Amino acid sequence: MTLHTDGPIAATVYRGDSVENTHRAHVAVVDSNGRLLYSFGDPSRVTLARSAAKPAQALAVLETGALERFGFDDADLALMCASHSSEPRHIERARQMLAKAQASETDLRCGGHPPLSDAVYVDWIKRDFKPGAVCSNCSGKHAGMLAGARSIGAALNGYEQPEHPLQIRVKHTVADVCDLPDDGVQWATDGCNLPTPAFPLDRLARLFAKLAAAQDEVSSSGAAPTARTVALARIYRAMTAYPELVGGEGRFCTMLMNAFGGALVGKLGADGSYGIGVRASSQTAAHTAKAGAQSAQGALGIAVKIEDGNVGVLYAVVAEVLAQLDIGTAEQRAKLDSFHTPRMLNTMGVATGRRVFSVALEASR
Repeated sequence: MTLHTDGPIAATVYRGDSVENTHRAHVAVVDSNGRLLYSFGDPSRVTLARSAAKPAQALAVLETGALERFGFDDADLALMCASHSSEPRHIERARQMLAKAQASETDLRCGGHPPLSDAVYVDWIKRDFKPGAVCSNCSGKHAGMLAGARSIGAALNGYEQPEHPLQIRVKHTVADVCDLPDDGVQWATDGCNLPTPAFPLDRLARLFAKLAAAQDEVSSSGAAPTARTVALARIYRAMTAYPELVGGEGRFCTMLMNAFGGALVGKLGADGSYGIGVRASSQTAAHTAKAGAQSAQGALGIAVKIEDGNVGVLYAVVAEVLAQLDIGTAEQRAKLDSFHTPRMLNTMGVATGRRVFSVALEASR
């Protein structure tokens, strides 16, 4: 696979009438069968999903039976999918998960770091608090990995290594749920010290379409769903039922899922990647109808990659894509206005510039 690092300009930032920054991006929108419906830039751009891959990694742990064995509930599962703000509720839940899995903070192979929340950071500075591994925004994922390792009878030591039996399972699960062969996924080391996958952007959209479609399927009165579908639906429900654990106070993921009331699931990946799964509705049906009768479920998967990794621009482009696809109501989308069209002010409250979008979704043929 070739890594493409160019792309069309998706957003331009002006200061006065002068261009200050331009931001290139790629977008892929797929139906519930993975067929590409719309794109911008290169939908096959090989993308490091980073934390946007956490639902797939959590799936691998869930399928070991670890959640049942150690009594993990859906709130724990939400934290396994989180890039949390290191708020007290996040840290305490991570500690509880470790205790359930008969592990300790010393078993974690992620490091402490400044929190993603400014408010939490101020509190830590005031208290001269030194964050440990349990404070990592990925501590839920790591606690889940320890439970998964113990569930399959593997050693806790080295659970983060690519050759560990649990990580071999994770690699296969990630590839499989993205409809790729095992060698169709590239692997690197994430900021939290676990392996992180890279695959075509439309496969990230595929993952999230599967999450939404699974919840649609288990909610219907049709044929009994497969075990994999039940597991994916549980991940969807956990994330949408506990969005405050997936992100935190004022965070985009949390506000997005709260705004749409369970109609979609979304997850950030560091350095400018994002995945969204949208449950079937009359709005999604209008888009999936073009793919034929096989897409009658109507769920959508959306994936976005910002080339320069700017997270603020990422959130704005994600909100713009939702608007262009007419997902949800205008009132729901308006709850994201502070991310979509934030006012650009200087320290005296004077407006200094604006952001102009040039994202134009192109229908696939």
